[in-house]
Amino acid sequence: MLLEQDCNCRCLDNSVKTNQNSRKTQLLSITVCLLAGFFVAEWSVGLWSGSLSLQADAEHILSDIAALGISLLASWLAQQPATARATFGHRRIEVMAALVNGLSLLVIAIFICWEAIHRFQSPQEISGLPMLAIAVLGLIVNLLNITLLHPHSHDDLNLRGALLHIIADTASSVGVMVAAVVIHLWNWLWADTAISLVVAGFMGLSALPLVRESLSILLEYAPKSINPAEVEVFLKSFPKVLQVEKLYIWRITREQVMLCAHLSVDCATVEERDRLLGQLQTHLEQTFGVNQITLQLTKPKSLAAMPIHPLFKQDLISMLSLEKK
Repeated sequence: MLLEQDCNCRCLDNSVKTNQNSRKTQLLSITVCLLAGFFVAEWSVGLWSGSLSLQADAEHILSDIAALGISLLASWLAQQPATARATFGHRRIEVMAALVNGLSLLVIAIFICWEAIHRFQSPQEISGLPMLAIAVLGLIVNLLNITLLHPHSHDDLNLRGALLHIIADTASSVGVMVAAVVIHLWNWLWADTAISLVVAGFMGLSALPLVRESLSILLEYAPKSINPAEVEVFLKSFPKVLQVEKLYIWRITREQVMLCAHLSVDCATVEERDRLLGQLQTHLEQTFGVNQITLQLTKPKSLAAMPIHPLFKQDLISMLSLEKK
């Protein structure tokens, strides 16, 4: 009966995960289509009006389309089942996509800053009203994309990277609107370049946490929420745990945390050892939120089982008599 209930729960969890992955792929596809349509309009108006901020934002939109395309591909690959070689599945492809998205944001921010510095030295005439119109359209598109992606991005690093691109686009659209109004009313051409620098700075700052978290997962660091030293103290707090020989904590994805430990324990029977194993796994999951645990419990090596030097196995008087002969 319990086995049947466990199977039903697993089937239900798999069904929920499949629906979530399908929904995520659908949302990313809609977002890519919306941005592709807006990119054509913004790039055309940017060239016609001579606005650097519009051109910079269009370049950012193009990179977003590429980044979201990578996220879409990674989302599809991550849904593929585990294989004999990929025993953990392909979930880390989404982490790699998030890292690529973060690095691309940094590269775009540097490029926009470079272009803005050159534009300061030789400002160009800009048409404010077309610039304002396309910025308003961009704001509407980006707000729609944020509405689609935000509810699903909390526990998904891949979607979080895609959302950061969209948020940077939104900030850029607001900045372009401000620059367009200032240029139209007072003809302050430098405002376009200044807004580009502000948007580039925002993009760079928003990308750094994403890059840092992606690298920490790929380098298999323990999550910030879990201190390995505290876990070791917790394991030693059980009376029958004598020593923690090895302890490894790392993440496969943002939500998939792994723990592997080798413990020396004082258990007289197999039943006692199995009972201790169950207690350790339950308390680790409840206390630290680790969802995949592997523990190896062994008895400590006794002194009687330790190898003895040959000198202590022989009679000293007989050894001396043999030397005289």
